[in-house]
Amino acid sequence: MDLQQILPIVAGIASFVVALGIVAWITKQPSGTKEMMDISNAVKVGAAAFLRREMKIIIPIAIALSIIIGYFIGFSNGLAFAVGATLSAVAGLISLKITVKAAVRAAHLSSSGLGKTFAMAFRGGATVGLAVPAMALLAITGLYMVYPNPITIAGVGIGASLIALFIRIGGGIFTKAADMGADLVGKVEANIPEDDPRNPATIADNVGDNVGDAAGMGSDVYESYIVTILASLLIAALIGAPEIFMYPILIGTSGMIASIIGIVIVRSSNITDVMKPLNLSFYVSATIAIILNFIFTYYFLGQTAIAYALFATTVIGVILVPVIQKITDRYTNYKYKPVQDIVESAKWGYASLTLMGIIKGMQSTGPFMIALIVAIIISFSVASNAAPEGTDPILYGIFGTSLTAMAMLSLAGIVLSIDAFGPIADNAGGIVEMTGMGEENRKVTDEIDAVGNTTKAVTKGFAIASAGLAALAMIQAFQFEAAHIFEGVLELNYSLTNVTVIVGLLVGGLIPFIITGQLINGVSRAAGKMVDEVRRQFKSDAGILAGTSKPDYAKCVDIATAASIKELWKPAIIAIISPIILGILLGPTAVAGLLMGAVVTGIPLAYHLANTGGAWDNAKKLVEMQGDKGTEIHKVAVVGDIIGDPYKDTAGPALNTVIKLLNTIAIVFVSAFIAILAL
Repeated sequence: MDLQQILPIVAGIASFVVALGIVAWITKQPSGTKEMMDISNAVKVGAAAFLRREMKIIIPIAIALSIIIGYFIGFSNGLAFAVGATLSAVAGLISLKITVKAAVRAAHLSSSGLGKTFAMAFRGGATVGLAVPAMALLAITGLYMVYPNPITIAGVGIGASLIALFIRIGGGIFTKAADMGADLVGKVEANIPEDDPRNPATIADNVGDNVGDAAGMGSDVYESYIVTILASLLIAALIGAPEIFMYPILIGTSGMIASIIGIVIVRSSNITDVMKPLNLSFYVSATIAIILNFIFTYYFLGQTAIAYALFATTVIGVILVPVIQKITDRYTNYKYKPVQDIVESAKWGYASLTLMGIIKGMQSTGPFMIALIVAIIISFSVASNAAPEGTDPILYGIFGTSLTAMAMLSLAGIVLSIDAFGPIADNAGGIVEMTGMGEENRKVTDEIDAVGNTTKAVTKGFAIASAGLAALAMIQAFQFEAAHIFEGVLELNYSLTNVTVIVGLLVGGLIPFIITGQLINGVSRAAGKMVDEVRRQFKSDAGILAGTSKPDYAKCVDIATAASIKELWKPAIIAIISPIILGILLGPTAVAGLLMGAVVTGIPLAYHLANTGGAWDNAKKLVEMQGDKGTEIHKVAVVGDIIGDPYKDTAGPALNTVIKLLNTIAIVFVSAFIAILAL
């Protein structure tokens, strides 16, 4: 192995070592009282039960697909699919285990003040942030070293995307069914606090935070990392310049090293504003990533115009992360006018709050898409203009854009760390409430949870943006691969005068809306079952609300599990079969149209859904912080938050995974797109 291959392996192993060190530290911390551990164990058992039932369905499907892909597409792609799928599930499992372990300890430390509670929540999140990208980097590096042609390992993207979609959809439906059931009956009808132990759905709600926000986000970021680096490797292979083959992996390496440093510098002392250490951690990581990218560029690519141009595209990617963070923060943080306008609208009732939230979510897509467009134009122009003489400048331009996406994802470690502490804080707050630790403890966990809501929204924007940039590179790689396979067999015309391209655009543009409708409907049906169960328990046993009887928590967990498993099929099937059927019937040009249509509608729709839900959530937080709990305005804000749950935690996050799954399926199955109906 040469140095370019050794560096990512060393970085990945180092990331795991630091993660294990943090886990050891977390485990040594006191876990609290027996009552706290009982609640934590109930959450752990419920989450494990959900994952077991989901895996009983996923594993046979994954094995069958691995065999099918290996037989028809090639052994290496079948193996890559298996690797991608397995590690996607492991990413979710790691995220789940750590958040449960850290949450109960954060609840216990809430008696010691904000600093120690924050440190526990952040370090729990940092374990996920270090382990998940390390798995992705090591997996893609190992596969690429064994099979140097990236098209032969593109199945890793399908495996990662498919399992992430299952976990995202299943976990998203579970968590929001439980959340909506708990809030609609408990907070709105029975007027009891959030996470009140008298609410039968409260354990299911806490389980949902783990299987949806933790396991789902872990699988999502892992999958985003895999697909983005795969897109860059595919374009690099098309360019054919050996010196750039390992460059995307080196960018991932620099980001991983930078994330490790950014994580270990965070301290727990003298913390009055949780966002300050988080911001410091991110900016230190971003700066180090840029420096390391320059060193790797200078050392491995040389001092040429194209080398400096490619480095410049990575800088654009790093800069894009805080830009998206600022845009998302502006539209979802209660400190700013959009959320304050939503709270103001609550004075006039449910309808006005709902409309104002939708308006602000739609408005947020404008600056977000402008930021993406500017990044695409600059990265493409810089790289294409510096293309060496005699090469294809378009390919270099696309490569530059893919590197911008890769530079974004290279910071997944620190971004995921900042995100993953949110569900830990949320669960810690639930344990504090359920064990009656007191108002001061709840204030500590609420302060961290409020920041966690914002950082979760930011991470969703981060994942959505990277999905859009990676998808553009994958579409171009698909077109070049189709041209190679069907040379002299099919005439491939991708212009808008070709009716198959138009058909593909319309079908692709429709898919995000169909899947969004299915997901929100699925949450609604599952939540309806949860509402009925909570009402039944309150009605059949008056002692539950009186505090003399214990609710049947397990029944609610079981309902959420069964409902979420039942509802995840339709969206997954649509994402899998749409490009295959369209390709077989109308050929590669129709599939290219489908992929582009899905990006054009799916990216802004996903961002709109994530921000609308996030804004409603923080509007409720602002009302509570203003001391209006229990008032009519608070009830209106709670309903807004309930409506926003499937927006921000189910449909929105699932769409970026759907977009990437469509692209990876298209590029792996391209040889099957024979155009039975020649139009």
